[in-house]
Amino acid sequence: MDRIDKSILALLQKDASIANNDLADLVGLAPSSCLRRVRRLKADGIITRTIALTDPKKMGRALKAIVTVRLADHGKTARRDWLADLDQEKAVSQVYSVSGETDVVVVLSLADMDEFQQLSERAFSDNENVVQFTTMFVLEQHKLDLALTP
Repeated sequence: MDRIDKSILALLQKDASIANNDLADLVGLAPSSCLRRVRRLKADGIITRTIALTDPKKMGRALKAIVTVRLADHGKTARRDWLADLDQEKAVSQVYSVSGETDVVVVLSLADMDEFQQLSERAFSDNENVVQFTTMFVLEQHKLDLALTP
């Protein structure tokens, strides 16, 4: 990646809806050259998805929780099955396997405490593979930046 590719990525990560002509002007390229570069960045897997971020409050999902989970069975099948179940939960927005005392960190975007309670029972309390889980509710968000700098 050269300087222009990095500039294109920085601009697209701020606003992926920017028109190609405007993007080309900002990075000093002809529109056709800019479009070729964007297509190459996608083909090379550098740009993996283009999404629209939404306001959690306006979407009715303003309650955010972070759950740390310790698993009993770390075998491939038990872990894969539990993760597949989590993937079906609409409130689950992020899942990370991590090192340390915790095995998995789960980020939830919830409508309310009732939804948390129901999900908690299904995914954590009633699941034989979950040894322990701890929930932290987000009180304030100080930074959310999904852009990556190359």
